[in-house]
Amino acid sequence: MSPVRPASPAPRPADLVLLDGHVLTLDAAFRTAEAVAVRDGVIAATGTTAELRPLIGPRTEVVDLRGATVLPGINDSHLHGCAFGATRPPLAVDVSAAAVSSLADIREAVRAQADRQPPGSWIFGNGWDVGYLDECRADATRTPTRWDLDEVSPDHPVLLYEFSGHTAWLNSRALEAAGITPDTEPPPGGVIERRADGALTGILRESAQELVNTVIPAMTDAAREAAIRAAVDVCHAQGITSFTEPGLGPGGKSLFLGSADTATLKVYARMAREGELRARVSVLLLPLEMGGAAAGLADRLAALEGLCDGADPRLLSVLGVKLFADGVPPSRTAWMSEEYANGGGRGALCLHGHTDGQRVEELASIVRQAHRMGHQLGVHITGDAGIDAVVDAFAAAQLDHPRPDARHYIIHGDFASPRALATLARHGWGANMNPGVKDTIADLMDGIVGPERSAYQWPVRSAVDAGIPVTASSDAPITYPDWRAGVSSMLLRRSKATGRPSGPDQCVDLRTALRAYTTHAARQDFAETWKGSLEPGKAADLCVLDGDLLRTPAEDIPALPVTMTVFDGEIVHTTR
Repeated sequence: MSPVRPASPAPRPADLVLLDGHVLTLDAAFRTAEAVAVRDGVIAATGTTAELRPLIGPRTEVVDLRGATVLPGINDSHLHGCAFGATRPPLAVDVSAAAVSSLADIREAVRAQADRQPPGSWIFGNGWDVGYLDECRADATRTPTRWDLDEVSPDHPVLLYEFSGHTAWLNSRALEAAGITPDTEPPPGGVIERRADGALTGILRESAQELVNTVIPAMTDAAREAAIRAAVDVCHAQGITSFTEPGLGPGGKSLFLGSADTATLKVYARMAREGELRARVSVLLLPLEMGGAAAGLADRLAALEGLCDGADPRLLSVLGVKLFADGVPPSRTAWMSEEYANGGGRGALCLHGHTDGQRVEELASIVRQAHRMGHQLGVHITGDAGIDAVVDAFAAAQLDHPRPDARHYIIHGDFASPRALATLARHGWGANMNPGVKDTIADLMDGIVGPERSAYQWPVRSAVDAGIPVTASSDAPITYPDWRAGVSSMLLRRSKATGRPSGPDQCVDLRTALRAYTTHAARQDFAETWKGSLEPGKAADLCVLDGDLLRTPAEDIPALPVTMTVFDGEIVHTTR
């Protein structure tokens, strides 16, 4: 007589099961499934609907996807969270292309804000772009000036940041408050714009913004927390569950209302300890301001140690150091190997030094110090000459002090040369690019760098072919954190204004684009073992799109609604 075998125990019920959909696991094989189950904040299983039904218990929350697509929670790998929240209403005036289309619109928005605020208080705004302002488009010589703002805000200092964050537009009251006169010399790497007769226009570029940012009122901790919460709410509505906060520390005072500084890191840490941070945030420290020097870097970094002690590292972690190495091409401040179109110079590194050689030496010293201290480096660099210099500095630091897996990366990398891409790939370093910006500035860049270089800008295909795990990001508040628009742009590379292709040879496929916002972004965070794909045991962070993403034409992807976001196993956003 055969012994009686005990029955196999029934599987423990899941907390959440999503059925009858298109589940894109983003695992190594890009496997798809129909259903996904979540238990205790992690993925319990993926498979067919029939296979996962046994995991449904009396308390399991069940979602009928009805053919919707499930992805891993989106990881925006370069998003200024606090700054994004701080530069949105009601804390600031929205002067982006989504809200205004002319200088007249901006004047009216500032006038309305002035009516709501007491005289003498600062008015802030963010997002203006001459490429979308009617008066500037009609006349290429027409640019914003302080006089445009003076007439509507004579009693308020006004500070409006350009969409890139590299240019500020001030009225006369703001210039006066900052002590800026026609005789004021700009700091290294900065530009104080003047007319031919020497009169100040009210435009400050790059490190010159520090002249005004040092005098604006500091945000309170309560305002910082409100800004972070507002940013996380937007992220949830977009299916974003992780983001990199790229630049918290004493060098961040020049970034968007002074919000990206040490005080903000302390607020993040408190929220994480108290269970109030509802996103996974990776931090790059910003110890140096634009134009900063290597001297004292170690002391500045040491002073930032321990600020996140006690926080769950899967919620908040400090991964490395950010460095600003040059400006941006639209402002002609990126360091290029060849001149900008129409004799616009070549730009320069925005580091301490009076010559290119001195600034390159300063760059190498900063990179070497941070590398030896064990930090990951994310370097803002956009021009091809600048990128070559940064990658060379990475390589020299690695040769001087070998590290097995530093995962340094260039941020933006607009005009990365084939040589630079090959070096990055050889060492396992990365490139964090901004495909969502491509379709908005392609036409503008034709006139700044010429059509050939403009078409090459953000060479994603070349980087992928070289073997680089490319990541993609919004750089919010530079752009709105809509990853679907970024994916569509990576697939199409078309001008939003004209529909004209710009560098179609740099297009990539959907799998590559999705990995840039999921698995590759997790790798950038040293977190690929526990997030970024829908595999058993990994974090239960999910993004649900209405419709079948794999069958959606590239141009229609931005219109797919995000109907649900799951963070750490809990539904944090739903339109169902």
